[in-house]
Amino acid sequence: MNRRSPYGLLIAQAVSVTGTRMSVVALPWFVLQTTGDALLTGVTAFVEMAALVTARILGGPLVDRIGPRTASVGGDLIAGLVLGVVPLLYAADLLAYPVLLVLVGLVGVFRGPSDNAKYAMVPDVAATAGWSNERAAGLADSVHRLGSMIGAPLGAVLITLVGAPAVIALDAASFLLAAALVMTLVRIRRTEPDPAQAGHRSGVGGYLADLTAGLRFVRHDPLLRAIVAMVLLTNLLDQALTTVLIPVWAAERFHDAAPLGIVFGALSAGAVVGSLLVSVYGARLPRWRTYAVAFLLGAVPRIFVLALPVGLPVIAGVALAGGVLLGAINPLVAAAEFERIPANLRARVLGAVSGLTWAGIPLGGLVGGVLASTLGATGGILAVGTAYLLVTLDPLIRRRTWRLMNRPAPTTTLVSVPG
Repeated sequence: MNRRSPYGLLIAQAVSVTGTRMSVVALPWFVLQTTGDALLTGVTAFVEMAALVTARILGGPLVDRIGPRTASVGGDLIAGLVLGVVPLLYAADLLAYPVLLVLVGLVGVFRGPSDNAKYAMVPDVAATAGWSNERAAGLADSVHRLGSMIGAPLGAVLITLVGAPAVIALDAASFLLAAALVMTLVRIRRTEPDPAQAGHRSGVGGYLADLTAGLRFVRHDPLLRAIVAMVLLTNLLDQALTTVLIPVWAAERFHDAAPLGIVFGALSAGAVVGSLLVSVYGARLPRWRTYAVAFLLGAVPRIFVLALPVGLPVIAGVALAGGVLLGAINPLVAAAEFERIPANLRARVLGAVSGLTWAGIPLGGLVGGVLASTLGATGGILAVGTAYLLVTLDPLIRRRTWRLMNRPAPTTTLVSVPG
């Protein structure tokens, strides 16, 4: 068994996510410092996210064509070089805002397929090590969450020590390091192309055919349709909470930003624990039941507790417990996706699923703003909590569809015994 490949991929993901989260803090701060304009800061974030989401959907066929390992290395390499131009041009006093916007958009364009490629490699490297899909997906999700937890505060600290341009340069270096790690440590077997797709492997028409094949697979698969619809809505509601409603709640109730860090930190810490638990015990858990209960009990109480007259320690405790349950969700979904999606379609289907589920995120802040301005923070939280409750009941209501998450029944071979 080859264990170098999965650990190499996990380390590359850790480096990439940590660097990206540092840049998530440093880039807006850099734009705000250099332009003094909050609107331009928001435009920069929008351009990067829009390019990233679009590239994840449109780049799937490319990843399937050239292979996820090549796409991961190439995407990280180009993204790192492009991002590295930002601090260089700034140091030379040549960085105009339109140029920055183009560079940030290009980083998103190349980061999207690279991130998608790393995700698509998880079942392949798991197979080389003899790991279950739950274990591999749980470890990958744990690394992603841990990198997110470390990267953002580390970026904030480094900004005060060395400045935002230097932190952006470190993120560029993290892309290059991730590319080097995948190139030297990760080995996977290249999946042979589907003969049915052989006639569509060149030209724009062929690329569009490949892209359509991925979207068509999502449309025709009942479980993937259910996952996209549910996660799209919960992502939108989560964005409304995290970007608007909870900050307004903290300002109104505590007149301090510290509760934000405590609540979000407790939720994130619990999610890391939950992902790690699934990586160890996930192969023995019933997927559908665990997913349904974890989503319902992990998500809903941590929202409604914000409206109760309880202290911050209780709220943080509920967030921590909810995080443990929510940490189980992504690995279980990923394990089911890896089993249902043919290997030769994996990158384009996973790219379509992730892009579609992220489509509601840009609207989430707008929804949160409307709710906060019309119902107030507490009223908006109750409205989002009620909507979340209705959405998370879906796996318990449409059981026939969601039971498709469960592992395929083992096939048995009948052996004739001479009489």
